Amino acid sequence: MLESYLFDWLSLLGRWLHLITGIAWIGASFYFVWLDNHLLAPSRKELSEAGVSGELWAVHGGGFYNPQKYRVAPATLPPHLHWFYWEAYSTFLSGFFLLCLLYYAQAEIYLIDPAVMALSKPVAIAVGLGFLIVGWLVYDLLCRSPLARNERALAAVIALLLCVEAWALCHLFSGRGAYIEFGATLGTIMVANVFFVIIPGQRQLVEAKKQGREPDPIHGIRGKRRSVHNTYFTLPVLFMMISNHYAMTYGAHYNWLVLIAMSAAGAAIRAWFVARHKAHERGGKTSPVSLIIGLLLLAAVALALTPRSAAPRQTSLTPAAEFAAVQAIVTQRCAGCHAAAPTQPGFTVAPKGLLLDSPEHILTQTVAMQQQISSKAMPIGNLTGMTDAERATVLTWIEHGAAH
Repeated sequence: MLESYLFDWLSLLGRWLHLITGIAWIGASFYFVWLDNHLLAPSRKELSEAGVSGELWAVHGGGFYNPQKYRVAPATLPPHLHWFYWEAYSTFLSGFFLLCLLYYAQAEIYLIDPAVMALSKPVAIAVGLGFLIVGWLVYDLLCRSPLARNERALAAVIALLLCVEAWALCHLFSGRGAYIEFGATLGTIMVANVFFVIIPGQRQLVEAKKQGREPDPIHGIRGKRRSVHNTYFTLPVLFMMISNHYAMTYGAHYNWLVLIAMSAAGAAIRAWFVARHKAHERGGKTSPVSLIIGLLLLAAVALALTPRSAAPRQTSLTPAAEFAAVQAIVTQRCAGCHAAAPTQPGFTVAPKGLLLDSPEHILTQTVAMQQQISSKAMPIGNLTGMTDAERATVLTWIEHGAAH
């Protein structure tokens, strides 16, 4: 009991920290993408002569701000130079902590689904870590290859490989675990971009200035490319972070297609926002094509996941007898976790506070039960071995009015 209580606190604090640091990292990332795309040519000649390529005037919190960007670097470095990297590192470390705490330490619950693939716990963890490492190595290799000279070709190859990864993960792990692993892979690529490319490049620029050398602009070019990639990854990663709350997505029959479509929608919508930042270069106009594509993808997913009509009712049982059969299934397969005092190891309280340990509780939770059971998201990892016939019994009862 004490061990589970401690686990809950670690999970709570880890999630809280991950949310805080994620907001800080994404907020800074979004701001600098916005800033880069709103810079205007400097209005003063002395700024241009000093190497300033663009500037922006803004008002916020009762004050006026005038950020400026240099083509490469200022003639003399200021005594105090702020670096943006701890936000990224802290987000990754807190996210990896949660991944280990929930999905690796409890792989048999959250990561492994025997109905998908009967992996042992060590193998599942090793495969999960392998995707994080190999995902970064392959991505980085592509970005350093001649393919990187063509941004569209590079983006197409990366997108194709990510589609393959989504398919593979959903055929290896539980839907919930696959989605989190996919998000963790993208998150790893994002922070590795900061750690291995963006920050080292910035250090090279600073070091060159300190030594009186002319900085090589290639470092800024490479860093900008990786920053742009990161901003397109952001919305898909955020979807993955919240996906465990929506079994209709990861529990779908073709969950890998849902994962690909939702990720593509997020990237397309983000692309529209990035383009919109530069609307001043096009007379205030921004093509809505990428936004429309993103919204159409979301609409297509929502339509594809629409619950189907109930099958014809075929039972000779009275309502009371049918409910008794359903209650017996729920008691055996669900109430071990969803009870005031859970008996399933690893659970000290009912998930989401949802109770199914009495007739009254069952009757008030039919909508939630229908969503979770039909998607096979529950029982989680099918720990209690609910059969397809039992699922059909409960779902048919719910779809025909939950008679009792």
